[in-house]
Amino acid sequence: MPVIDVTEVTKRYAGRTVLDGITFSVEEGEIFGILGPNGTGKTTTVEIIEGLRAADSGSVRVLGLDPITDGRRLKEFIGVQLQHTDLPDNLKVWEALDLYASFYEDPRDWRELLVEWGLDDLRNVRFAKLSGGQKQRLIIALALVGNPRVAFLDELTTGLDPQARRATWELIKQIRATGVTVVLVSHFMDEVEELCDRVAVFSQGRIVAIDTPAELINGVDAEHSMRFSLASDAAEEILDLIRRVPGVASVQRNGAVVTVSGRSDFATAVTSVLAREHVVVTDLRIDKRTLDDAFVALTGREFDV
Repeated sequence: MPVIDVTEVTKRYAGRTVLDGITFSVEEGEIFGILGPNGTGKTTTVEIIEGLRAADSGSVRVLGLDPITDGRRLKEFIGVQLQHTDLPDNLKVWEALDLYASFYEDPRDWRELLVEWGLDDLRNVRFAKLSGGQKQRLIIALALVGNPRVAFLDELTTGLDPQARRATWELIKQIRATGVTVVLVSHFMDEVEELCDRVAVFSQGRIVAIDTPAELINGVDAEHSMRFSLASDAAEEILDLIRRVPGVASVQRNGAVVTVSGRSDFATAVTSVLAREHVVVTDLRIDKRTLDDAFVALTGREFDV
């Protein structure tokens, strides 16, 4: 049985459809991503799964429980980091963990979490004095203090600098390593590609694809390019051969630099031609297809956060 099972869920606000019959499941031990621009229903979906909102129709089960009718039981098994989490400025780190631990029947020892999440030296620091990265570590620890089986992390790295974001990614990997299933809501493509085992792509209240990040990218037929340098005396016949490679859309030469654009796996075929003809190239670079390309291909529009 999946850890999370969402079937044909709809939600409307003031006549506007926010979720339009979404269906997906999350398996135990996954980092499952929910990806999409702001306003596409990501946070509403997670709040319904957590039991913070009721769906208008459809069904949701988390660990076999209904988040609404079994909400009191379910809260013992889930940890939640909301999109906007704030604490009183004067609350100390240890006080926050001690307070949150009191909400659960069988919590983790919050003193262990202080050590695990690098907060031990900050135990007496007040919330207002923490840096952005330190606050995120505390918020993660608060989501885990109940000893959950499932953790929901909503836009966890928004507002962090690149170094703090990367550090937070490592923390998320640590959560999964402890056996906790993670549902990660994000609008950052690189974050989802780095962390998630599978991802549901949201667009205008619907799920347009569910797969691994790699398979979503492999399914893209968007044009991309490769670039390399040829010896100045290289024969023009080589470029004619490349132009005839299946998938190649254009070949441009500017001095020694050649740029080849195309679709599908044209780059592998081009490098095979170069090898067969014993053509030595330097500075070879292949522009990879990305989740941005996959999103545009799936939704027909640019990703706008």
